[in-house]
Amino acid sequence: MSSRLASFHGPSTPSSSPVAKQKNHPSSPSQSSAAESPYHRKTRTLLFEIKALTEAWDDLIVLDGLRSARSLVDCRTELDNDLGRVPQGSLPRSVVVSPRLEAAEKHIADLDTLLVKLNKTFRRLNTILESLEALLSDASKTKGWKWCVEEPLWTTWPLEKFVTSLPTLLPPYHRSLHAYVDLVETLRSHDLVFEDAKEALTAWAAQSDLKGVSWEECWEDLCKVEVERWGKGK
Repeated sequence: MSSRLASFHGPSTPSSSPVAKQKNHPSSPSQSSAAESPYHRKTRTLLFEIKALTEAWDDLIVLDGLRSARSLVDCRTELDNDLGRVPQGSLPRSVVVSPRLEAAEKHIADLDTLLVKLNKTFRRLNTILESLEALLSDASKTKGWKWCVEEPLWTTWPLEKFVTSLPTLLPPYHRSLHAYVDLVETLRSHDLVFEDAKEALTAWAAQSDLKGVSWEECWEDLCKVEVERWGKGK
């Protein structure tokens, strides 16, 4: 996986507007479905898997991760408030401090679990892209390279264009993964001041590494045009 990322020089992010020229466009969905090869079906299945992974990524970040991060910051704020009510010169009771610290540690553990899930999701995304490359290799042997690069699978895009364009997803999701590793490390410290914690939460919610390059923004509409029966599931 690291070699793939290190040597990545793929094409720029594909336009959501496919090329106007159409070759051998099927006259009806029923005729096209009947003519589908295993390569059509496998490509569609892998595309749906990529879509599902990116949706899971968003859920992990926006739902699980942001909730845990906010709860962690709230927990520390409440602890600070509790300590602020302790009379000067007195020591806080353990019953005040311990529950807050235990809750904070649980939220940190939840964030660590989130990073494991994000890493697993990214690795699965990489594996699917490798499966598409293997599919192209197999198709070139059985169908011929001309079929792979000239024959549209459904509308205008041939198999080769899907396979060589999809790796543009890897770098932004890889950057996003490392950004959240850094944010968790920032939030991990119990000495983090509130303003810095607030900035970390803002950065968490922004998902800036995926702005303009996520699956939803770059591929969903394109697949609705280029992949037959896209809106009907597998």
